[in-house]
Amino acid sequence: MSQTPSTTPPTPTPAKPEPKPTITFDEFAKVDLRVAKILHAEPHPGADRLFKLQLDDGSGTPRQICAGIRQHYTTEQLIGKSIIIVANLAPRVIRGEESRGMLLAASSAPKDAGDEHRAVVILTPASDIAPGAIVS
Repeated sequence: MSQTPSTTPPTPTPAKPEPKPTITFDEFAKVDLRVAKILHAEPHPGADRLFKLQLDDGSGTPRQICAGIRQHYTTEQLIGKSIIIVANLAPRVIRGEESRGMLLAASSAPKDAGDEHRAVVILTPASDIAPGAIVS
């Protein structure tokens, strides 16, 4: 009895990321990390890798961010999810849409590795906590 060899290619070993420059505690303390809840998610009209996310950040004013996670999540997976954001990142327009912050995510490979070789996981609180909660 002969066995057929597996046709599944081996999982590539993630490349070791290049370290970023060391920063001081005072520099890190300037970053305002907050919990936010995703209220609405839709594909960005001008970019196939981006979602437009409407967030409750606890401020009483809705916040929009654009996030490059469209190949890794569906809108159904995102709506209602609590995430961690950089709340004090300067706003910028990304392909015609304003983004007022950035969500935090971990990835198994650099962005230039291609989505078929890259897992992306959004960072979330381990248990329920209100939008606007400070991450430290």
